[in-house]
Amino acid sequence: MTTLLRASGSAEFLRIVPALAGFTPRQSIVLLPFRDSRTYGAMRLDLPGPDLSLEDYADAAVGLVARVEGTDAVAVVVYTDEAAHPTRDGLVLPFAVEVDELLGCAAEAGLRVVDALCVTPAGWSSYLDEDPEIGPSDEIEPLRDAPSEGDVSGDQSTGSDLPEIGFIEKERVGQALVDLTRLLGHDGHGKPSGRENPAAIAALVMLEDVPAFFESVLRSPDDLPPFATAALLWCLNRPLFRDVAIAQWATDLAGGMRTLEAQLAFSATGETVPDDLGAVFLGQGPAPDTDRLRVALTVVREAAARAPREFRPAPLTAAAWLSWALGRSTHAGHYLERVREIDPQYGLAALLGTMIGGAMLPEWAFRRGPLG
Repeated sequence: MTTLLRASGSAEFLRIVPALAGFTPRQSIVLLPFRDSRTYGAMRLDLPGPDLSLEDYADAAVGLVARVEGTDAVAVVVYTDEAAHPTRDGLVLPFAVEVDELLGCAAEAGLRVVDALCVTPAGWSSYLDEDPEIGPSDEIEPLRDAPSEGDVSGDQSTGSDLPEIGFIEKERVGQALVDLTRLLGHDGHGKPSGRENPAAIAALVMLEDVPAFFESVLRSPDDLPPFATAALLWCLNRPLFRDVAIAQWATDLAGGMRTLEAQLAFSATGETVPDDLGAVFLGQGPAPDTDRLRVALTVVREAAARAPREFRPAPLTAAAWLSWALGRSTHAGHYLERVREIDPQYGLAALLGTMIGGAMLPEWAFRRGPLG
């Protein structure tokens, strides 16, 4: 759904940016693509560091904006902890050279510049003013009644930490994993002896239909019993099932069933996975239901928080992919860093890291809703 927010000036526009981004950016450059006089969202980039090629940075940034359907203009907002530098000739705003390069690239790409603004701890100003002055911070406090994803007082990293889980709950999930793994056996096809924990038997029954199980966990994302969590961790720890879960949560139950069939066929005979299924992992094809992705993200974050250390890379990597699919690359990078701390060679995490490091975004991130 598209939300239209109106601003009558630069200060009011800055009050709206956090609502468009879903958070209050920090140490960031935010690019806002426009179509005529309307903008529909925001793209956040880390501030360019000294080791980056400024020309390459600007080209990549403008290239991302230009990919958004119907974009004919752009606004640039720098959020920095640096202060403006007073000189004999007036104030020099931080990152003025970098913004000048961005605006030059935008002009070369045929994009009109709507505004170019700077937010510092002392206040705000405009790069387009010949003699910039610092306006007071209270002029740009985020709109409290603006439609958004919720509280925007945090920055781009807020909400990426895993939930706090008590020791007893972690122990329950760990023991459930031991019981379930013993029951399943090394090949995943163990047979009960009749002396097992009844909850482990129930979990084994759930795993008789893996896609149905992946669908069921979406119904109680933050309240799974220990054995259901253990069953999910057992599945995610196997790449074949992990990939089915990601594809299914990004599509639907039928998509999960197709992915499972394709994965099993590839494993047995080397048969190629259909292109449309592989495209999902690269962010191509129809846009997923964002509410469904958010619920799935809650599921895997809760599972990762309860998992023994050696079982965490899989749910953390799933959390990274789901965050990336939702346009939260900063969160995705946080989860991937947690994976690298445990297993630097974890395959899917390495692939995702390459995609995010290359500023690759899902195709659906560049599609607009209809103009109202």
